[in-house]
Amino acid sequence: MNMGKRDQLKPKANVSSYIHFLLNYRNKFKEQQPNTYLGFKEFSRKCSEKWRSISKHEKAKYEALAKLDKARYQEEMMNYFGRRKKRRKRDPHAPRRPPSSFLLFCQDHYAQLKSENPSWSVVQVAKASGKMWSAKTDVDKQPYEQRAALLRAKYREELSVYRNQFNARKTCLQESATNQCREFEQAESDTTDGSN
Repeated sequence: MNMGKRDQLKPKANVSSYIHFLLNYRNKFKEQQPNTYLGFKEFSRKCSEKWRSISKHEKAKYEALAKLDKARYQEEMMNYFGRRKKRRKRDPHAPRRPPSSFLLFCQDHYAQLKSENPSWSVVQVAKASGKMWSAKTDVDKQPYEQRAALLRAKYREELSVYRNQFNARKTCLQESATNQCREFEQAESDTTDGSN
């Protein structure tokens, strides 16, 4: 793969405090037990258990490292002039994806949770909604799953219509461009023939 110099110099992305902890923990683990092999899943589980058990004071070290790393990344990105990923613009005529059964549940309970706990942030309300959803039985979830299924079916229909219209517009534009090219070529040949 041929990459330009600017692409090769793209700054390394910053990482979270947990990732700093994980890297440090991995190095210590390798030093203390060099002949022990743990699979990724098992090692990740051990790391998350250890992360939850360390004190706030210890976590503060890793949070400081993460802040320094973020500042480094932002500074390097200010001086970076290589290619950046451009977000693809969404067609305003395209149908929107329907919400999942869980999101429908959250929409129904958001106002209630927020009124009961006005000081909660959106994240706290979302966590509480998630716990409520987890506690629901399959029977309780059924109405939300049915609504989600209906919305998905409607979305698929709208998407099919949209794709047909999009393809028709695309074909029309291509034919129009071809006709314009023919007209241009005809005009060019007429002027060339007329000048001789």
